Amino acid sequence: MDPVSPSNTAVNQAVNPSLTWKMPDTLVIIFFVAIAAAILTYFVPIGSFQTQDITYVVDGVEKSRSVIDPNSFAYEVDDAGQPVLQPVALFEGHGGVGFFNFAFEGLVSGSKWGSAIGVIMFMLVIGGAFGIVMATGTIDNGILKLIDVTRGKEGLFIPVIFILFSLGGAVFGMGEEAIAFAIIICPLMIRLGYDGITTVMVTYVATQIGFASSWMNPFSVAIAQGIAGVPVLSGSGVRFIMWTGFTLMGLIFTLRYGAKVKANPQYSFSYHSDSYFRENQKEAKLDSRFNLGDILVLLTIFATVAWIIWGVVTQAWFIPEIASQFFTMGIVVGIISVVFKLNKMDVNKVASSFKQGAATMLEPAVLVGCASGILLLLGGGDAANPSVLNTILSKAGEFIGQLPSVMSAWFMYVFQSVFNFFVTSGSGQAALTMPLMAPLADLVGVTRQVSVLAFQLGDGFTNILVPTSASLMATLGVCRVDWGQWLKFIWRFMLALFTVSSAIVIGAHYFGFS
Repeated sequence: MDPVSPSNTAVNQAVNPSLTWKMPDTLVIIFFVAIAAAILTYFVPIGSFQTQDITYVVDGVEKSRSVIDPNSFAYEVDDAGQPVLQPVALFEGHGGVGFFNFAFEGLVSGSKWGSAIGVIMFMLVIGGAFGIVMATGTIDNGILKLIDVTRGKEGLFIPVIFILFSLGGAVFGMGEEAIAFAIIICPLMIRLGYDGITTVMVTYVATQIGFASSWMNPFSVAIAQGIAGVPVLSGSGVRFIMWTGFTLMGLIFTLRYGAKVKANPQYSFSYHSDSYFRENQKEAKLDSRFNLGDILVLLTIFATVAWIIWGVVTQAWFIPEIASQFFTMGIVVGIISVVFKLNKMDVNKVASSFKQGAATMLEPAVLVGCASGILLLLGGGDAANPSVLNTILSKAGEFIGQLPSVMSAWFMYVFQSVFNFFVTSGSGQAALTMPLMAPLADLVGVTRQVSVLAFQLGDGFTNILVPTSASLMATLGVCRVDWGQWLKFIWRFMLALFTVSSAIVIGAHYFGFS
């Protein structure tokens, strides 16, 4: 699972510049994926499903959700009864989605509770809040103090942080929250001799490993089991063992990579982009200052995090509420910094720090919006609205239904992995796919529990890779890691996850996991 060192590639490029191949910028990749999506609309007819409300029980509480009726798919037809194509035009007026509209429409799509506009505003707000925090100098001085106190024990940082974030993903579906933590943890990792990619691994990737292998995730496993008619949170013992194994797998991969980077910084896949943090650390005027003001700043951060965790777990807080708490944290930290003159802060510097922090989020915000536009080119994720995506979903179900049972189980996992490129929301993907996959499982001789397992593994792990994941792109953005660099690094680990997940789904089928 070791990544290939980029050093040999760099040497070869230096010797023979004419052979140099540079990974396209993330925006270029998204643009060509958008072209492919637009081309599909010229060949795949549109169709839709009817929806129905189902109820299920979680922790003794009855919940309901609108899902597709798996037997209701129908093509949109013309007057002659022929399936209708809805090719994407180059441009559409009056709020329509043409090819050259996809960037803008993607940026303003969704709502404050989700991608894209909600996540983008979330990024800007927490970027601004942490811009104030970083401007106080407390984090830099605190990191130095922490390193000094724990000298000789730095090796514990990665295991402790990784396991905590994996638990967060498993217990309450942590994902977007990793963005805020990465802002603080990245400078710590750089000072410890690691890199931005290590930060992404111990924060966002750890949450997605927990999310994908969870035994109790309320936004993935619980909803999927409820829709599939499987007792909610059943099979927890098997899933807990699976979570332990995948978490250990991710931790070992991260530790091995981190050790190589620490031994040779140029081994890092993000060595050049990490220079942003290294230069900031050189320019920062650090001293032994650690006064009452610094302590109050840290206490404010810890109290905010604890308060948010409480709100997410007990009050079902999501993007709007979490963003508001971080904004409040920024205001409180700003007041403390002015009162205690931390880094000579005044109210104007607090305001400028907020704006500068928000500005650092603009690049990943643009990527998030453009990636969201790809879904719109395929007609959106509304099952009741005729679209190319609904047709793909229906045809995938027909194909899987014709396979032998063990292949059906495996292709359910493969399909969920691919479909997650278009619908990265765990609950949204469950509502679209599980009403189709659960009865299909009955027909082909696969248990519904296995179909849920295929869903959660496929839905969760590909969030580590797909550029349409808002949380991934935001975390990469705050760590200054380009998606192309990330792909070069992560593909081996993704291959390992895919192989192990395939073995688990096939094994679960043969053992009759139910």
